[in-house]
Amino acid sequence: MAFLLLIITLCLNFELTLLVSLRKTTTALPQKNDHQNISLLLDNLLRGYDNSVRPDFGGPPTIVEVDIMVRSMGPISEIDMTYSMDCYFRQSWMDKRLSFFASSNYTLALSISMLAKIWKPDTYFYNGKQSYLHTISTPNKFVRLHHDGQVLYSSRLTIKAGCPMNLEDFPMDVQKCPLKFGSFGYTNLDLIYRWNKARQVAIADDMKLSQFDLIATPAGNNTINIFNSETNSVEYSMLLVSFHLQRHMGNFLIQVYGPCMLLVVLSWVSFWLNREATADRISLGITTVLTMTFLGLEARTNLPKVPYPTALDFFVFLSFSFIFATIIQFAVVHYFTKYGSGECYFSFSSDSSSDEEDWTHLKPRTSKSVAKSVEECSKPNPRFEEIIHLQDVISSPPAKPSAQKLSCLPQTHPPGMTARRGSAMSRRLSLQTNNSYKRKKRSPRFNSVSKIDRVSRILFPALFLAINTFYWISYLSKSSKNI
Repeated sequence: MAFLLLIITLCLNFELTLLVSLRKTTTALPQKNDHQNISLLLDNLLRGYDNSVRPDFGGPPTIVEVDIMVRSMGPISEIDMTYSMDCYFRQSWMDKRLSFFASSNYTLALSISMLAKIWKPDTYFYNGKQSYLHTISTPNKFVRLHHDGQVLYSSRLTIKAGCPMNLEDFPMDVQKCPLKFGSFGYTNLDLIYRWNKARQVAIADDMKLSQFDLIATPAGNNTINIFNSETNSVEYSMLLVSFHLQRHMGNFLIQVYGPCMLLVVLSWVSFWLNREATADRISLGITTVLTMTFLGLEARTNLPKVPYPTALDFFVFLSFSFIFATIIQFAVVHYFTKYGSGECYFSFSSDSSSDEEDWTHLKPRTSKSVAKSVEECSKPNPRFEEIIHLQDVISSPPAKPSAQKLSCLPQTHPPGMTARRGSAMSRRLSLQTNNSYKRKKRSPRFNSVSKIDRVSRILFPALFLAINTFYWISYLSKSSKNI
């Protein structure tokens, strides 16, 4: 009996082990069959598939929906008039030949090797210059196949496209850089491009530009007519997106506008200098002119040689004109300046205005008269030698003649007494002259100021302020309208 129970127990354990193994086998078989089914499915889809023929050939045109995700933008070059951007370029179209049966919305992630086996649109960029596909570490592209035959093709591209810029308002300009793309060979009857309704052009949240602000990205559908020798004109479907870029002005305010204003203000210092300080005013004017010339040339180093002046050129020319006008103003002032009119001197005023005479004009004449008297007194006269000898013998001093009489007396001094008599007479004349000037009131006078300088101190700053106000209002209002 016990032996029978043992045999029954062993049989039950064997049956349980068999059931468990069968369950594991049944659960593993579907997974293996799925891989085989997918491979068989793709082989069946590609059997008899011609990738050189577009979907719905001979019927309505194939519709390709496009959307762009911009990751970064730059550099933006004014010299080449180009811009670059890194983006995800996505294209989606319907190909009924690749549809397969599925109970739900099933999507297959395919290898990039499938791109060579299926049809895809020949999209190219009309204004592209040096665009390329990222290939590190593998080609940055993928394909998604939906059960209804919809194909999603995405690739990461760096696009360098042309941007025709209008630099008349530089550096307060708003540039509109377009991106145009469409089919290279299919006409409007075979292929039509449309923007994805859910998302057209998306911008990454962390994207920043160094010199510009991206303010708008309007997109639209368009057609382009291309001349053909057979049909004269062929229409191609094209999509257009425009990137509106507003330039930053901070760099130009620091490097150009600020120094130009300071140089103009510095040139006005000459209005407060003495009008006879020719060397100082000329050196100040020449220095400001040369510095202004250097700033004007430096401001155009990163700009193309456009045939029209920019807003920055107008401001540099305006500042240069004011500095040059300062030098011309000094030339006019110097032309009307008389010799000695601006020197610092003292004048003496008496009771009547007709007796006023400048010290600077009287002093040279007094010195000349004293020198003349000394020279006349130095000449010996033998006719009066005895008279002078008798005056030396007499103990009493001779009467002091006046300066006027002394200058008229004949010179009878002996050779030994000539120098002493001349020096004494010079001292007497100087004392008499000083005493006569001491009796008059001394009134100091300073450098005379030109009326042209007085007017220029007010006219030049007022005119510069008015022109600057008109300049900034006109260009800033024009820039706001372009946004």
